[in-house]
Amino acid sequence: MSEQPCIVVDSVAKCYHLYARPHDRLKQLFFGGRRRYFREFWALREISFAVGRGETLGVIGLNGSGKSTLLQIICGTLEPTDGSVEIAGRVFPLLELGTGFNPEFSGRENIRLTAGIYGVSPAEIDMRIRAIEDFAEIGDYIDQPVKTYSSGMYVRLAFSVAAHLDPDVLLVDEVFAVGDVYFVQKCMRYLRQFRQHGTLLLVSHDMGAITNLCDRALWLEHGTMKRLGPAKEVCEEYLAAAVEIRQGESAPSVRAPAAPRREKLVDPRWEEINRTDLRNELRLFAFDDRASGFGKGGARVRDVFLSDEDGRRLQSVVGGEVVRLSVVVEPAQELQRPIVGFILKDRLGQALFSDNSYLTYRDDPPRFGPGQLWETRFTFQMPILPRGDYSVTVAVAEGTQEENVQQHWIHDALVIKSLSSSVGKGLIGVPMLDINMRRLSDEAG
Repeated sequence: MSEQPCIVVDSVAKCYHLYARPHDRLKQLFFGGRRRYFREFWALREISFAVGRGETLGVIGLNGSGKSTLLQIICGTLEPTDGSVEIAGRVFPLLELGTGFNPEFSGRENIRLTAGIYGVSPAEIDMRIRAIEDFAEIGDYIDQPVKTYSSGMYVRLAFSVAAHLDPDVLLVDEVFAVGDVYFVQKCMRYLRQFRQHGTLLLVSHDMGAITNLCDRALWLEHGTMKRLGPAKEVCEEYLAAAVEIRQGESAPSVRAPAAPRREKLVDPRWEEINRTDLRNELRLFAFDDRASGFGKGGARVRDVFLSDEDGRRLQSVVGGEVVRLSVVVEPAQELQRPIVGFILKDRLGQALFSDNSYLTYRDDPPRFGPGQLWETRFTFQMPILPRGDYSVTVAVAEGTQEENVQQHWIHDALVIKSLSSSVGKGLIGVPMLDINMRRLSDEAG
């Protein structure tokens, strides 16, 4: 990322005048400043930040927090009530579906219209239009009026135009909420390539997309800046706040008492792990009872650890081996339908895989009594992890899969460091039971 800012937002504010009745607008027009017939609604107040060249900034917040308004001001479709925005380079907005498209024009005509607005010459458009059509993959609909398009087709065409106009700044507002998985994956590949040279502002409710794509995140709340910082940290705080809004205020975070002295960790494979550079050596760090989290406080997670099939705690493990993840919970009140679960995440906070106890105990759930210790064990084959840092998030809730109350959620309760790996591509590697090559011609007759 370049230190030179590509976007500078300085004390931006946006105020709307809301009228209780339609004829109050006429009264305001005639009486002017002598009397006010409206009430002010501030969609944004004192928003200031800068985005460097090559940086990706995620914008998060609940509906109505001002995210879309901010992007519209940055791209110039809205004028701020106060403050200023400076942008260096060509900006392309992907905001509301079909923004800038004439619904009566065909897709091909809208491509030429939009490209012309952004200063692309007719000769350049002729060179790029075939690539735009191929990327959009809407077939013969390219010659139909866009008013006949589905929402997914709008996104395909709009994103394809943006991808081929060489923007310096790309503003994306929840366009991936529609469209099939194949096109979304194509768009994500383009955005990852775009991040290498362009500046991206991404508005999304998908915290996985924000943590995966963005360097920093801006959290808006009621039109003001709640937090601006590293994407993973801001998304975790936002998640905790969103749960509190849904289920009520969480219990204050208190430091758990010191864990009792544990027996010496045993790893019988330690010497074997060090014999090869391709062995997927995963170093495990001790449970961090001070890790950030949230919850109502009806139970607390007291311990999280990995063990082998004989129950011995591990401080390292080899990818592909069978392990047990144990989550020890101490209820502070009776939990009639407890659910214990975990998520394995990469360093960006992207969920790689997860599971919980709900389906196993759906028909006959145990009751956790206060003051008791309950251990939930998840036995699985450890995937092969590419080199890097990972963490396990754990939680205990009460209710069902769809409706539950989070009693204690801990981010990064267990940290895993992959020191070596045979995986070159992909997020994780799946241990193969068998790989077999055989010539079929010998069996053909």
